[in-house]
Amino acid sequence: MPRNNENSAGLHSSSEPAFIVLGKLRRAHGVRGEIPLEVYTHMLELLVPESVVYIGEEYDPYTIEMTRWKQDLLLLKFYEIDDRIIASQLTNQLVFAKTEQLPGLSEGEFYYHELIGLEVYQDDGDNLGTLVQILETGANDVYLIRAENGEEILIPATEEMILEIDPELGKMIVAKMEWYGE
Repeated sequence: MPRNNENSAGLHSSSEPAFIVLGKLRRAHGVRGEIPLEVYTHMLELLVPESVVYIGEEYDPYTIEMTRWKQDLLLLKFYEIDDRIIASQLTNQLVFAKTEQLPGLSEGEFYYHELIGLEVYQDDGDNLGTLVQILETGANDVYLIRAENGEEILIPATEEMILEIDPELGKMIVAKMEWYGE
C-alpha cells in the first residue's frame, strides 16, 4: 500500500510531481552559515551530507556539507553558504528533493503522489471517479474519490477493498461496493 504523504510541488508528468517538500528553513543559526530545517519528511536519507536539495520557488540546488540536530530542528550547512547573512536570505524557504531521489519501495508499495489522480474502477468495470485525496486515519488510510458528477466517495485503503493499483495505466481497481449507487 502507499507510503509517505510527502507534500509535492512542480509537475513531472500529468500526475507525478517533479519535487517533494522535505521541510522549511528557519532563521539562520550562528555565524558560519548554518540554518535550521523544520523537517516534514520521514525520509532522512535525503538530508545527509553530499545530498543535493532544492530551495525556494526557483528550486535552486544546494549541496549539504553537514547536518546536526538541535532539539527537533535539523541544522544544515551547505557548501554554497559560509556566513549568516547569506543563510538568512533562505529563511522561511521550502526545501525540496526531486522525486527521482526517493528511495525505492517494495513491490505493491506506492508513494501518495503516485496514487493521486488515478481513475478508480469497481471490479465489475464501473468507473467511480478519480482519487483526489488520501486521508490518514488511525486504523487505515481512506481514499477520497470524486465522481464526474462531483459526488465524493470514501473507500478504506485495506487489502480487502483495494484489489489492484497500476500507476502505469493510471488506474485502481476496488472491490464492488454493494451499497454504492443503490
